[in-house]
Amino acid sequence: MKKVLIVGGVAGGASTATRLRRLDENLEIVIFEKGEYVSFANCGLPYYIGDIIQNRESLLVQTPESLKARFNLDVRVNSEVVGVNGKDKKVKVKTKNGEEYEEIFDFLVLAPGAKPIFPAIKGIENKKIFTLRNINDMDKIKAEIKNHNVKKATVIGGGYVGIETAENLKYLGIDTTLIEAAPHILAPFDSEISNILEYELVNNGINLMISEKVVEFQEDGNEIIIKLESGKIVTTDMLILSIGVSPDTKFLQNSGINLGERGHILVNEKLETNIDGIYALGDSIIVKNYITNQDVAIPLAGPANRQGRIVAGNIVGRNEKYKGSLGTAIIKIFELTGASTGLNERSLKQLNIPYEKVYLHPNNHAAYYPGATAISIKALYNKENGQILGAQAVGISGVDKFIDVIATSIKFKATIDDLTELELAYAPPFLSAKSPANMLGFIGQNIEDNLLGQVFMEDLENYNEKETIILDVREKLELISGKLNNSINIPLSELRKRYTELPKDKEIWTYCAVGLRGYIASRFLTQKGYKVKNLAGGIKIEEKELIKMQEETFSNKENSDYNVDKEDEYLDLSGLSCPGPLVKIKEKIDKLQESKKLKVKVSDPGFYNDIQAWSKVTKNSLLSLDKKDGLTYATLQKGQASKVVVKEQENVIIEDNSNMTMVVFSGDLDKAIAAFIIANGALTMGKKVTMFFTFWGLSILKKKKLAKKSFIEKMFAMMLPKNSQDLPVSKMNFFGIGAKMIRSVMKKKNIMSLEELMKKAKDSGVNITACTMSMDVMGISKEELIDGINYGGVGQYLGETEKSNNNLFI
Repeated sequence: MKKVLIVGGVAGGASTATRLRRLDENLEIVIFEKGEYVSFANCGLPYYIGDIIQNRESLLVQTPESLKARFNLDVRVNSEVVGVNGKDKKVKVKTKNGEEYEEIFDFLVLAPGAKPIFPAIKGIENKKIFTLRNINDMDKIKAEIKNHNVKKATVIGGGYVGIETAENLKYLGIDTTLIEAAPHILAPFDSEISNILEYELVNNGINLMISEKVVEFQEDGNEIIIKLESGKIVTTDMLILSIGVSPDTKFLQNSGINLGERGHILVNEKLETNIDGIYALGDSIIVKNYITNQDVAIPLAGPANRQGRIVAGNIVGRNEKYKGSLGTAIIKIFELTGASTGLNERSLKQLNIPYEKVYLHPNNHAAYYPGATAISIKALYNKENGQILGAQAVGISGVDKFIDVIATSIKFKATIDDLTELELAYAPPFLSAKSPANMLGFIGQNIEDNLLGQVFMEDLENYNEKETIILDVREKLELISGKLNNSINIPLSELRKRYTELPKDKEIWTYCAVGLRGYIASRFLTQKGYKVKNLAGGIKIEEKELIKMQEETFSNKENSDYNVDKEDEYLDLSGLSCPGPLVKIKEKIDKLQESKKLKVKVSDPGFYNDIQAWSKVTKNSLLSLDKKDGLTYATLQKGQASKVVVKEQENVIIEDNSNMTMVVFSGDLDKAIAAFIIANGALTMGKKVTMFFTFWGLSILKKKKLAKKSFIEKMFAMMLPKNSQDLPVSKMNFFGIGAKMIRSVMKKKNIMSLEELMKKAKDSGVNITACTMSMDVMGISKEELIDGINYGGVGQYLGETEKSNNNLFI
């Protein structure tokens, strides 16, 4: 009878053992597990800590007794393999009580797994610092929380386990901080996708600190002081390290088995080591990336289970091969799900693989069926052959389905064209007739057929107003939620009537909320002879400023006993994407009598902030705002604006100050002084002020002349004042004497000069905007105007007037 020894249980080792038994009843199979538990659900550990999983025994998948009864396996727990002699085919085993013995084998399977990384940080030996890798670790953390009444906890490491642990600590009502040394959490995701998940953490009360490196731990009574490289300090009652794992293979150093630089076991495609009869699998080995064929370490349970099946097959002579890993993974973060498969954009850049990227935001099922929610998707494909290279997705529902489809497509080397032909199960409650995977294929085809030119958020950094126009095709109603700098607004619904307002000598970059209307606009304008590119993914893909967002969240959160009332009292607007919810709400509000209420529930994630801004601008009351199960619930009252009641830990951005806007058309000194006196006065009353300088008013903002100008531009320069000091007055100028008289009187009476008024206005936050169209007409460049001002067009100005109850023309 041949003997198979297996080092390690859990996913890989236990899977190998049970598969072996199903293939061969005559083998003697022994499993050595250095811990107390041979087969447990380690992926469920964080959820037991958070009381989501309440039955501890449900985490114990198999016991030594059950494995013996069902599979006739000899399971030896508390038995650590401390040495391997590959030449003589035997291992040395150390028991819990310190005894050692040797066991011979015909085949050896190494599945020792990985161990948490303990960096060389001063004070890391503190007894209040924990890791989470097995049942014992979980029990220690649970006991610490219960016995020491933990109020503050800190998790170091923004990987999958770290985030799941932080989330579950928050579920217990513990004030939780998550510290990550990298600029973003979750390395498999690109920054614009991980940013969405970061927003979800912060929005649920996690104190997220990114780009922060720990340098020291200090004990202070019952607390731990965490010192960061930035100089910041965090105090906590307990700390959980989750900064990664390394292969637990130290016992193999003198075994003759080849190891990698970081201690991983090196295996071939049959998962054999360099020694005949010895196999390895799981978190401790190096595998091939399925796409690039490069060596990678992918410590995931799914691959480990499949590897166990292959090793068992090869031991009994089935000649099976492991073809590599994609690294497909998924995570739940409060209301959101994030998942990825294949390569991300960072990896493709490092590997110099030519790629194209696609963004889209489809619903998880038919929009008209209740409960539809959006999925934000980023996908990448090979620019040369169209082959799918990777995808990332974030949403409330349907993320797992989409990523599984893409992972399967990558496995079979599918292309963008192949995605358009996928026939997936459709009914309104489950999917749309054109699935997200189909939509991804359609967009890819449009790009490759030159029907769609793309521009990306990073391209906005190189925006050149002389060569490009940024065209916002959203409805005016949507501008309250923000817009791109330097953009003009012509809603798609008006574009066919107004497109001639756009010049043909500049490239136009269209954008909307999610990219669809921008694409429609680009197709229309392209066929009218314009050169157009569309912002991929729309403004929704723009990264939010985490620090600012976090400050708002924690400084503005309010306690409230408000709860969602009966579901049937809410108008269901789920499935509608922006501006759909706001349009429907406006239609309903307009029909209501004064003081009547409207309750709505919306699935669009951006609605939470949009409705706050909308209610302020329209002078309607937002009585309550809450989130539940991925939906936003709002109660509005027509008129009678009052302070919003928001569930604790949500971000409130309501303002009560009315805005002021003014067009400064004149270049006269007295009118310029009046304009800036009014602007500074409005500031003192708490108003936000926008001053739009056009045509002759641009002279007020001039600081110098430029020599290189065309003949017409030189003519304008000769006729216009050189700068604010050279401005004439509108009445009795007398070749500049009148202006000098006004300045003299102002100085004697201790009134601020025009230049002082301008500086004060700039320093106090007045939005001083120069009209770019007027600048082009009059031959004025940015270099001629004062520093610290903005540049825009009439669309930007009109967007500000929407928020204003005072609009002046000077």
